[in-house]
Amino acid sequence: MTDASLASACGLYCAECEYLNKNCGGCNSIAGKPFWTAQYGVEVCPIYNCCVDSKCLEHCGLCNELPCETFTVMRDPSLNDEEAEKSLRDRCTNLKLRKQIGTENWIKQRKSQ
Repeated sequence: MTDASLASACGLYCAECEYLNKNCGGCNSIAGKPFWTAQYGVEVCPIYNCCVDSKCLEHCGLCNELPCETFTVMRDPSLNDEEAEKSLRDRCTNLKLRKQIGTENWIKQRKSQ
């Protein structure tokens, strides 16, 4: 698994996720079909589906519509409203930075934190 495959479309870095290699292989490696999609009644993560499958973009930061309704509606059900808002802000910030400096440099930065 390459580092780039761990850079998800939604702004998360899968290497930092507690579910990596337990319940999930990383969003790009599993084509946007993480274990939690069943909770939403879908086969593919709607964010991944919109960004990668439909718009053929590497990540949402490359989309002029960020943050769109799909991006803001999808949230981790374990987060309360305040945590979900912070996650949304953080992911938008990550995606804007990733667009600005490129995925490779973004990953290097994430690894050094």
